[in-house]
Amino acid sequence: MSAMMRGNVRMALSGVRSAKWRSILTMTGVIVGIVAVVTVVGIGEGVKRQVSNQLDHFGTDLITVRPGQTAKNNSLMGAGNTDVIFGMGSVSGLTNNDVEVIEHAGGARAVAPLGVVTGSVQVDSKTFNDVPVLAANRYLPEALNQKVAFGDFWGEKNETAATAVIGKDVAADLFEENVPLGRTFTLRGQTFVVRGVFDGFDSVPFSPTGNFDHSIFIPYQTAAALTHNDAGLYTVLVKPDDPNNIASTVKGITANLREAHGGQQDFMVLGPHQTMETGSHVLKLLTTWIVAVAAISLFIGGVGIMNTMLLSVTERMHEIGVRKAIGATSRQILGQFVLEATVLSVVGGVIGIALALAVDGLLYTYSDLKPVISWNAIGIAFGVSLAVGIIFGAAPAIKASRKDPIEALRHE
Repeated sequence: MSAMMRGNVRMALSGVRSAKWRSILTMTGVIVGIVAVVTVVGIGEGVKRQVSNQLDHFGTDLITVRPGQTAKNNSLMGAGNTDVIFGMGSVSGLTNNDVEVIEHAGGARAVAPLGVVTGSVQVDSKTFNDVPVLAANRYLPEALNQKVAFGDFWGEKNETAATAVIGKDVAADLFEENVPLGRTFTLRGQTFVVRGVFDGFDSVPFSPTGNFDHSIFIPYQTAAALTHNDAGLYTVLVKPDDPNNIASTVKGITANLREAHGGQQDFMVLGPHQTMETGSHVLKLLTTWIVAVAAISLFIGGVGIMNTMLLSVTERMHEIGVRKAIGATSRQILGQFVLEATVLSVVGGVIGIALALAVDGLLYTYSDLKPVISWNAIGIAFGVSLAVGIIFGAAPAIKASRKDPIEALRHE
């Protein structure tokens, strides 16, 4: 680095330190923009990794059937977007007849419907209104590749029994013990006996499937009798006979369901890769909106830098005149002020990156989100902050470099 460059860097840093509050306010837009970009990209990558890990746990041969319909360009219409895995919370468009159609489509070794049963749960003298109660059949553990940590899951003989398997959080929250086998609870006037406790589920943020640890599972036929066949069926999980025949199984299920629905495809049959794409589509939309907001923030930050540098040029007009009078060239003056603007922007970028890493660390430690540090995003953020300084500092620098030394010396 030349002596001139080192001098300009020292002057730029000195200028930032001499007007700390003005510099901080000037950098705020850049800081906010960088924090937004780095944090959102980290969260997005983390969620995608969590979704991928959950799908890997469930198995690369899991087929999901949901209400709604697919549209072109991999976008989704209708219900199902709120859950990147199973579409929980969507308006049900599936029926018990659809489950039978899927079972007879061929190529499936396990068909597990999942429905929602509304109502509060009573344990002893306490009432719990926020515990999801899900209706499932005996194939659920196989479909999800999920183990029962304590006790066991019900079999074919218990499909109409008042029995239940619960998530590990339910055991602690409702029964205040880890293995409440044999304990009872009441739902819609029916007493159920706990026969098993699931091992912990891999959770995904923004996805109600993360509530499986806090859910109660009861037999689907029991739920149908309890609700007079009104258990909201929101998805059907299918495991094919042969993992290599996923495509043909999906095709067969789709054809049979379309025929059963009178030629209407008001449902989705998704293989594991399509399920991943569904989640990625939702995350991309979220990321796009927040990156757009970050871009606006960066633009405002750039305008702030430009205004500050224009003010600095006006305040230091006499200094510019002195430097030009003793031999400084227009190019050297130009370089000095561009460098000062760049220092402002880059310092803001570094602060923004540090804050984003701190935010990611806090989210990782204290929430279900597990952000992944994206060095590409950090590199791009640093490059953007550098570019903002150069681009928005150019106009004030050009103004300073074009000043006549005599006029500049006369300036008060």
